[in-house]
Amino acid sequence: MRRFLISLVFAMLCVAPARADPPIRFGLTAAVVREHLDLYDRLAAYLGRKVGRTVQIVQRRSYREAMELIENGEHDFAWICSLPYAKYRDSRRFGLLAVPVFRGEPLYRSYLIVHRSSPVQTMAELEKRVFAYSDPDSNTGYAVPRRQIHELGRNPDSFFRHTFFTYGHTEQIEAVAARLADGAAVDSYVWEFLARHGSPLTNDTRIVAQSEAYGFPPLVYRVGVDPALRERMATALLTMDSDPDGRRLLAELMLDRFTTPDPALYDGVGRNIDRR
Repeated sequence: MRRFLISLVFAMLCVAPARADPPIRFGLTAAVVREHLDLYDRLAAYLGRKVGRTVQIVQRRSYREAMELIENGEHDFAWICSLPYAKYRDSRRFGLLAVPVFRGEPLYRSYLIVHRSSPVQTMAELEKRVFAYSDPDSNTGYAVPRRQIHELGRNPDSFFRHTFFTYGHTEQIEAVAARLADGAAVDSYVWEFLARHGSPLTNDTRIVAQSEAYGFPPLVYRVGVDPALRERMATALLTMDSDPDGRRLLAELMLDRFTTPDPALYDGVGRNIDRR
């Protein structure tokens, strides 16, 4: 009997533990308000509970880095800018998962901003001044203002006296608030989010113009991700507004809900690509 018990214990010790599923990697770019990452950590925890897997938020500085990680299979999902989606949507490396609804529509705009004490009222008046861009692959922070300069009959490469990239919309607003730049074109959602939270950055800047509406930065999935996992993630997002915890998170994110996206929503963004 003693020999049997010893053999049983030895066998139990030799059994390999069940292999845990790796975390789901969810990429973030400057398309979201990175200064409130605690909200996205809570969103990750919420989604993890819903899909039954740990969700890990991974922040990347540039849009290009985030897209490469999706394309290389290192991220399962990502919240990206609308321009990279429009630019690479035919690559068949990722697909639309969901799009946020902001103030009743899955849309956002580019805000042209200046310092609150600036006399500037239009893009034309920023000629030969300093301008802060967001990211070379940003719709609102790069493609839109350059298209607007084209429409003025000017060359965007020589229109401003000096330009620089901040790689974040909050950083653009900060540059204008600190008078490091005379103007910037920023994501309306980011500006409004900061304003809602009483940021001194929005107190020190003002909006002088708004662009037409574009499809809101979407959430995408990597082609090749487990279809069952993709379905669970989509369901978790699309039903957030019917769940008490989900509604609280949405309210803090200043979003109404997530909805099923129509790829045509980004056609207007696609038209900006050739005008950069």
